[in-house]
Amino acid sequence: MDKAPAGYEKKFADFIRMCGEVRASGVDQVVVAYPWVLGDNYEEVIESLSRLAEADLALRVQGRAHSPSKN
Repeated sequence: MDKAPAGYEKKFADFIRMCGEVRASGVDQVVVAYPWVLGDNYEEVIESLSRLAEADLALRVQGRAHSPSKN
């Protein structure tokens, strides 16, 4: 993997840990409530998607109807 964006591993420590725990439990899909959970900018989103791919996890993003904001 290329170098993660500066501060990514601290900012997304829970996300990184979740990827490992979910995969270890045998689950193969992650559901996020909002798209912005994956990052605040292009580099963070790409890094998050890369982490999911490396863990061999599928991603599902909840629909706008379930979102409190229209971001």
